[in-house]
Amino acid sequence: MLIKGSVVKGKQQGRGLGFPTVNVEYENGLASGVYNGKVNFQGKEFHAAIFYGNDKKIIEAHILDYSGDLYGQEIEIKIGEKIREVMKFENTEELIAQIKKDLEIINKL
Repeated sequence: MLIKGSVVKGKQQGRGLGFPTVNVEYENGLASGVYNGKVNFQGKEFHAAIFYGNDKKIIEAHILDYSGDLYGQEIEIKIGEKIREVMKFENTEELIAQIKKDLEIINKL
């Protein structure tokens, strides 16, 4: 699945956790969960961890090995394999630990 759109400002929760994301508005045909994927912009392709939550209004991608500001830029998000369902966490430490596990899985794919 390929999703194209402009990067919009989110709640910046990922950034606060140490895992900044690019956010694209999206409300169509994808099950909630965490996915392996790729993000294309400016003629380059990067591996990414992709999250689509239960609110189903924004798709978020944490781009591996990239830091920079992409607000307002057009990007393409290629959705790959689903690696897990959406989960609830008791605290921030559990969430961060799970994100690290997700990234380990994605780095192996």
